[in-house]
Amino acid sequence: MAKAVIPCVAAKRASLTLLLLSAAFVPALAADEAQNIPDFMQGGMGWNSAGGLVAVPGSPSPVVQDPKIKFVGNNTGSQPTWRVGDINNPNLTQFAKDGIKKANDMVAEGFAMYNRTSRCWEPGIPSLNISPGRTYFLQTPKEVTIIWQRDQIARHVYLNVPHSANPKPSWNGESVGHYEGDTLVVDTIGQTTKSFVDLYRTPHSEKLHVVERYRMIDGGKKLQVEMTIDDPASFVQPWKGTKVWEKVTTQPTATGNVTGTFAEEIRCMDGEMVNPLNQVYASKLEPLPTDKDGAEQRHLGGG
Repeated sequence: MAKAVIPCVAAKRASLTLLLLSAAFVPALAADEAQNIPDFMQGGMGWNSAGGLVAVPGSPSPVVQDPKIKFVGNNTGSQPTWRVGDINNPNLTQFAKDGIKKANDMVAEGFAMYNRTSRCWEPGIPSLNISPGRTYFLQTPKEVTIIWQRDQIARHVYLNVPHSANPKPSWNGESVGHYEGDTLVVDTIGQTTKSFVDLYRTPHSEKLHVVERYRMIDGGKKLQVEMTIDDPASFVQPWKGTKVWEKVTTQPTATGNVTGTFAEEIRCMDGEMVNPLNQVYASKLEPLPTDKDGAEQRHLGGG
């Protein structure tokens, strides 16, 4: 799906807002420095995706590419291909295998299996963590907001509070967290079953439970998250994987040119990449979710 880069003025305005917010939160965090709370905000610079999902040694493997079908990513100098999940993973339940096979069959029939974010959909957790793009953090004593640069997807992590008794399913679920030394621990439940666990479209149930442990590594140059994924409907056993980001250090090459820097802002262009005259292909497209009854807007407004 095509992505639209916001004009420089808008991008600079958004970046300035983020930097001002980061600066405003520094005093609030200062009181907690004695507790060794890590500074993931880094002056608003952000963290660039660096590599994919890596299995933790000793853990069951996450879903990977079918070894019989080569995957070629973007920007490699070769023709990119689509992801096809390996349904022979022994940690998958039949429910999960059926869901992945459905996605694989769509690819075999010619469907362009772009990432959910490329189709302007919210991907859910942990899919958001393994999607390409940049991540920002805003930290306050009561909440951590995790912002994905593309489409400005925001996750709200409420600190030092328990989960709700029965959270209403939502795209990002309900996240609560706390610090353990230099690590931010985030516990997420209540995700809608319209999302997928990964980029292979592994399905999940309403029992999906994700625990993330964020910490800086390599002298603060990188950010790593270790994720524990548990859903008895999809996986025989819980599994763990890690993902790494690198701190953004690119500076503008010229006045007003923010391409590739922390100030760059990208938004998804609503709609699908499809030839409208190809009705066979168009019939397979997933309609974008809409807030028909206004419930989501009321929720965002605190109502």
